[in-house]
Amino acid sequence: MSAPHSGFRMVCLGTLVALLALSGCTTLPPACPAPADVKPEQLHGVWTVQLDGSGPTWTLQLGPHPEHQGSLRGELTQGTLRYPVVADLEGGEFTLEESHDGARIAATWLGTVLAGSCGRVLQGQRIGPQERRQAFLIRP
Repeated sequence: MSAPHSGFRMVCLGTLVALLALSGCTTLPPACPAPADVKPEQLHGVWTVQLDGSGPTWTLQLGPHPEHQGSLRGELTQGTLRYPVVADLEGGEFTLEESHDGARIAATWLGTVLAGSCGRVLQGQRIGPQERRQAFLIRP
């Protein structure tokens, strides 16, 4: 007696698969890229920055650099403080230069894309005046 029901289920399943294929629902979400495969464009947007794991957070906004294709430009802000930045991402290695006057580099940020984060977490060291080092964590 189960044979007619099995056939009916197979027809329904086949119809469902065909409808999904026609609707374009067969596309799977993209795989999480490895750190080395994260592209600079994936860093466009607004990020939260934590220095030394404590204290107030900063906001980092990044977008395309208008003069250097593949590079980033933006602003690091906290309250009334606003610092222009430029950044690069290549092979999972992140470099950011922070300026306090728009002309000289005040701090250099060296980090990496965190493995397994799908390009959504960067970590490393901020090297500021007198070679003072601070750990940083950048995330959405």
